[in-house]
Amino acid sequence: MDMRGDERIQDGMFSYVSLEQRVPADHPLRGVRKVTDVVLHSLSSDLDKLYAESGRPSIAPEYILRALLLQVFFSIRSERLLVEQIDYNLLFRWFVGLSMDDAVWNHAVFSKNRDRLLNSEVAQRFFAEVNQQAIKFMSDEHFTVDSTLIQAWASQKSFRPKDGDGDSDGSNFHGQKRSNKTHASTTDPDARLYKKSYGKESKLTYLGHALVENRNGLIAAAMVTHADGYAERDTALLMLERKQRGRRCRRITVGADKAYDSRDFVRTVRELNVTPHISRNDKKRSSNLDRRTTRHRGYAISLSRRWLIEKGFGWLKQTGALRQVKLRGLAKVDWLFVFSCAAHNLLRLPKLMAQPTPAGLRPQCA
Repeated sequence: MDMRGDERIQDGMFSYVSLEQRVPADHPLRGVRKVTDVVLHSLSSDLDKLYAESGRPSIAPEYILRALLLQVFFSIRSERLLVEQIDYNLLFRWFVGLSMDDAVWNHAVFSKNRDRLLNSEVAQRFFAEVNQQAIKFMSDEHFTVDSTLIQAWASQKSFRPKDGDGDSDGSNFHGQKRSNKTHASTTDPDARLYKKSYGKESKLTYLGHALVENRNGLIAAAMVTHADGYAERDTALLMLERKQRGRRCRRITVGADKAYDSRDFVRTVRELNVTPHISRNDKKRSSNLDRRTTRHRGYAISLSRRWLIEKGFGWLKQTGALRQVKLRGLAKVDWLFVFSCAAHNLLRLPKLMAQPTPAGLRPQCA
């Protein structure tokens, strides 16, 4: 077929341009890759323990973690599609660390090697090392805590009686009384039937919890629990206790919504040397906060910074893979949530590092 221009179809060719030259110098992923390499270097000894010196060669854990970061950054829905894009996308090849001629792994092999890394200890270690790089951009005095629902990879049909009564396939449960005490999902037993508020539909979900610092909105702590009415406050106390461990002499503040306005929570956080800046829940009841706390200017500032944690949750669900997870089991969902929080901080770090800080002036925070 006649074609305009000098088009030549060749079976092979030589390229004298490296991947490093093909990626623009001002590309946002350059800064992310630089920080990621520092974090992975600090994790080298921990990753060595997961792999034996002998046996069948596997995918390097650095490749897997960089590839999983790309999956979060670019909202890639499956690992099959992720491996496919790494094969033909030069930017992805450069970020992962592959050369032009390196063969890309089979998606099943990639998933098998990923499962070897799927434990909360590795995720928390990676998350801690990212925060170590961001420590000078994080407030160590003022925080906000909140939780969000994470929809499980299980349908309502799978929520059936634990004792096996009934021959129904679960598709018609109209008029039946179902609860987490008597029913469980057959596909994801760790998921719990839970609803966000009155008037909303119940779904099989997990609860993701985060503690955000109030200066730049970076996530300081994260974890996932079963969904129930007490998990929000109990997990918040656990994260605050870890934050205050070894430094009880210094008081910090924590902002939260009305769901945290309970007598036990307020009393316990005060025992941890934490000042509760919680929205007052005084509708048809009396709030557990009095003028000793609410009269101060810092109380209003903390409440005005609560949008930072909602912004983080929005990114995790809109860009990340946390609106509905495709992993099953509490341990795997916790790994994905903590790793996605690390990716959220990692993506923001290059911009924060590029901002000039006036000499002799400490950055302001709430």
